[in-house]
Amino acid sequence: MAKRGLGKGLEALFEDNSVFSEQQGEQMIPISEFTPNPDQPRKEFDRQALEQLADSIREHGVIQPLVVTAREDGSYLIVAGERRYRAARMAGLTELPAVVRDLSAQQIMEFALIENLQREDLNPMEEAAGYHQLIQDYGFTQEQVAHSVGKSRPVIANALRLMNLPEDVAELVRQRKLSTGHARALLALDDPEEISQVAKLVVAKDWTVRQVEKYCRKKDAPAKPPKQQDTYLVEAQAALAETTGRKISIQGKEEEGSISIPYYSKEELHQLVEQISGLFE
Repeated sequence: MAKRGLGKGLEALFEDNSVFSEQQGEQMIPISEFTPNPDQPRKEFDRQALEQLADSIREHGVIQPLVVTAREDGSYLIVAGERRYRAARMAGLTELPAVVRDLSAQQIMEFALIENLQREDLNPMEEAAGYHQLIQDYGFTQEQVAHSVGKSRPVIANALRLMNLPEDVAELVRQRKLSTGHARALLALDDPEEISQVAKLVVAKDWTVRQVEKYCRKKDAPAKPPKQQDTYLVEAQAALAETTGRKISIQGKEEEGSISIPYYSKEELHQLVEQISGLFE
């Protein structure tokens, strides 16, 4: 899909999202006339959080109106505010404030998605999937996503990296057993199977992000090739071994180094001393 800016209708919705007034079309609508959006991007609503919101609504009412669009059957499809709608039902309200907007099917989906992404209680994988959907399905750029949800482009880019996680690791992030910091550190590894194995290790051992980064750097580092010994030293080592009849080890280089000759008894040491002494007579 070609990249494009936000549609004027959707852009106007964003501008109006924080404050709604009577002039902007706010009206009280019976709660029975609202219909939740079956394509609502958010599939799970925390029961405890809804109960807390219901308590607040009982005390203060619904402060921010819902955004809805009229349907042919006379009901109103909820575009934004399904949490408030659910909590209001729990609180026993019979009507809710709402702003009615004339929206296309695409605008409904975009706005519902962006409204959810502006919330603070999404798990990191829900957030990443939402950004990914805006880009893949609706042609947003990372900059446009950042503008829409009030975050910086690097934050969006970092979140999108989580979409590269193997599914079992993504599930650990959803369950908040792995933080986003742990997950991004694991992405330094190239092999999905290895990422999964290390993720289980991280959870089992309760590693910090720094420990994961250190482990992944070590795993990813190319193996050091064995040092090639100087040809002269190899020949000298062989010659000394043949002369003494012992295992000789030469470490270093021609200009500087050491010669090591192991022994395994007092008698061997005495014989070795005699042999070396004889070389200098």
